[in-house]
Amino acid sequence: MGTIGMLKSAGVGAGDEVIVSAYGNVEVTEAVLAVRALPVFVDIDPDSYCLDAGAAAAAVTSRTAAVVVVPRFGCPADLGWLQELGRRHGLLVSERPDAPGVEGSALVQRRAQAAYFDERLTGVRTPVARAGHTYQRYVVRVPGNGRPDRDAFARAVRRKGVDCQVPVKTPVHRLPGFRQEVCLPETERAADETLALPVGGGLSRRDLQRVVSACNALGGLLQPAF
Repeated sequence: MGTIGMLKSAGVGAGDEVIVSAYGNVEVTEAVLAVRALPVFVDIDPDSYCLDAGAAAAAVTSRTAAVVVVPRFGCPADLGWLQELGRRHGLLVSERPDAPGVEGSALVQRRAQAAYFDERLTGVRTPVARAGHTYQRYVVRVPGNGRPDRDAFARAVRRKGVDCQVPVKTPVHRLPGFRQEVCLPETERAADETLALPVGGGLSRRDLQRVVSACNALGGLLQPAF
């Protein structure tokens, strides 16, 4: 069942509030609006990039009907804590998949590649290891003064043949049609700093070495050119 069907079956509709993340997954926000409910954006946990349980708890009001949680990049959310929040307040708590799952040999390979990067990358902040992480994307942070630093770093490693991507360019609460004036510092920081490095099938040990060499050769942050 999709998010719209799940919300409808739970009786969520006009006048209700649904707590969601603004860090990607615009389709969840669209589903909330489709049932005429109000999306309430709350901040993310800076390590998992998933909905922050404490922020969700602080956002609960008498109109809150549901919390929709999405794993990010293969990292699971703190679902147990959120389910307890749902029980206390009588809320629907639903976890929606972020992408097709990774299993079997593909999962073993991705975790091995992630471990290789964890041990060798410098100049970027590697993902925080969590139980159950499948590394659907290997997302690092290029911390500094904001987006110019991350983007300059990305351009430099692309020139060295590394296919990196910005995972979330603009948070949902900043997109036209979804704008809300809300303070989400961790969401904004993640959008400015994160970069997804290649993992998965088809990458050889030499490919992994190329990624590490390209990143480490930069010596950390690059300042934007003016």
